[in-house]
Amino acid sequence: MKNYFSIITAAFFLLIMSACQKGEITSLNTPVVGGVIGNPTRSDLFNLVTGAESGMRNNYAVYLDGIGAIGREIYRFSGSEPRYTTDILGGGSRRLDNNTFYLTNPWGSRYQVARQCFILLDAAKNARTEIASDVQKKAFSGFAKTLIGYQLLLNINMTDSNGARIPVPNGATLGPVVTDPGKVMDTILQFLDDGKADLTGSEVMFPLSDGFAGFKDAAGLLKFNRALAARVYIYRKNWAAALTALNESFFDLNGALNTGVYHYFSTNGGDLANTMFIPPNNTGEVRGAHPSYAADIIPGDDRINKTAQRNAAFSQNGLTATRDVVIWSSLNSPVSIIRNEELILIYAEAKIQSGAIPDGIVALNRIRTAHNLTPYAGAITNAALITELLYNRRYSLFMEGHRWIDVRRYNLLGTLPKDRPDDDVWARYPLPQNESNL
Repeated sequence: MKNYFSIITAAFFLLIMSACQKGEITSLNTPVVGGVIGNPTRSDLFNLVTGAESGMRNNYAVYLDGIGAIGREIYRFSGSEPRYTTDILGGGSRRLDNNTFYLTNPWGSRYQVARQCFILLDAAKNARTEIASDVQKKAFSGFAKTLIGYQLLLNINMTDSNGARIPVPNGATLGPVVTDPGKVMDTILQFLDDGKADLTGSEVMFPLSDGFAGFKDAAGLLKFNRALAARVYIYRKNWAAALTALNESFFDLNGALNTGVYHYFSTNGGDLANTMFIPPNNTGEVRGAHPSYAADIIPGDDRINKTAQRNAAFSQNGLTATRDVVIWSSLNSPVSIIRNEELILIYAEAKIQSGAIPDGIVALNRIRTAHNLTPYAGAITNAALITELLYNRRYSLFMEGHRWIDVRRYNLLGTLPKDRPDDDVWARYPLPQNESNL
């Protein structure tokens, strides 16, 4: 398969990424970057889009491993990096560090993408009409704003009430750290809404990777945008708005569960491989399912197959894994950004929480029967149905970045297991040290 991301030359990519740091971008004064913004070619615009899409993958594995381990979905064993079983799990007297890789790498990468998107916004605005028409400029703008909202969401998911800074346009002064996660999410929704407005009636001329297969035109990107908005609306407990966003997304109650948008990876030269893939029965680097994954699953639930029994148990620092995570089968495997299965579960949650219980049960049964379970036969109460919902979110969205956020938003962090006497379950990451120094 063609290496999509290789269309960026190494020199251009390094230049742009050096200009994507959060805060003031001094390298925008260079003639090359200034030319990209002030008088872009079509190739410049395409490269900016590709750079933003490519950058979303940077340190995403670190993000998923960190919140997956805190949320007791996995154990991440590493011969070279013990902090996954010490800091991340609160082993002994260890605490989360505000100046180390598991926080600063994903955090910085998300703001780098946001900065790249602001460069794209400036470049598209200034492009000559023979390079991009007005409706084509709207597509660049809508795509960029959608990505900014999505990247900010990942960061506030990490730090929660410890806060985040709102990304600002090039040259603008950074605002304060906003410690109300609701206000940050409302800003995310504003980015997404502005993206929706721009994508409406636009024309996409730029290429996207096969991770966006089926969503590469304006209508598809608009559905992607609204799917992300539906996710944020359930975090804000705005059930009606979540249902409205779902109706504008690619939500399909009876559709394929894996339809969606993905991060695309490749082992081709110059591209990025999927480091979430670790071969089964590996002994150096291991991503093992937390023992509770198999212990808590309903007999017959086929989602057990997201893990596989190891030939031999693997132990490190007093923790033992007997099952490997096998969601990704190779270094080329895509990683989900958002799928229809999540949208069905968002629909179920919004319906249950807004009192439309029969509709919620229909959606839960769509998931249950898809995974070899009989229809729901439990109590018809809000509490029982939310328990059922969270069970299905846990197993359907395993290692897609949700369980820790789910138990936190339902005040259930105390239900997560502590595997060693002195372990801790963290509610949030600290604010990165460099943010505190600004």
